[in-house]
Amino acid sequence: MYLPVLMIPLFSLNDSIYVSFPLKGFTTQWYASLWGNDGIRDAFFNSLRVGLSAAVVSTAGGTMSAYAFARRPNPAARTITSTALIPMAVPGIVTGVAVLIVVNMITIGPSLIAVTLGHICICLPLVIVIMKGRFLSYSKSIEEAAFDLGANEWQTFLMVSLPLVAPGIASSFFLAFTTSFDEFIVSFFLTGTEPTLPIYIWSQLRFPSHLPQTLALGSVILLGSASLVLLAEWLRRQEPRRKMI
Repeated sequence: MYLPVLMIPLFSLNDSIYVSFPLKGFTTQWYASLWGNDGIRDAFFNSLRVGLSAAVVSTAGGTMSAYAFARRPNPAARTITSTALIPMAVPGIVTGVAVLIVVNMITIGPSLIAVTLGHICICLPLVIVIMKGRFLSYSKSIEEAAFDLGANEWQTFLMVSLPLVAPGIASSFFLAFTTSFDEFIVSFFLTGTEPTLPIYIWSQLRFPSHLPQTLALGSVILLGSASLVLLAEWLRRQEPRRKMI
């Protein structure tokens, strides 16, 4: 499964524009030229802004929705949470077209704002699923004890519930950011004149002379994404230890 992915960093070190064996030689010139490319730098910052915005909104909204579902299982909470999970089962191309129609109707049009809205639709269900499990992982009696000691609902949520699931919140944030940063299908329909990094990479595949630099960029993204996923998993595993202390 990982063998095709490992070919990307291998050929990014090839001293040739042709992706074939045997390798002509090894070089790091393609990596050295990345930051000097204005298109790559602009696309990177576009993806960074979109990813951070989508991750913050998705993590905040998903955490509160998951809490309502786990601790306030009334019909309204179940309906809202179940509706929020629907985009997880909808193909990306359908989500992209649907959001495109909406942003055109409200005169936003294809833009980074539209891309951010589309990514929130994708990341929000992911956060809800993760955080729902986190809230259900500890006993409700802890919150009831806080109520007995005089805390109101908001104080209990902010000072008791959130600290207990803090590793899960951090994990959700990093996973949402990674998902947004790497998203292509929805971004393809919603990107205007400011492309995100995946869209920029796709546009460069038409030029054979740009392929080595694109492979180098892909290797950097692969390393960064893998690091964030591992960090998110590490944070998620800290929660059981914290509960035992």
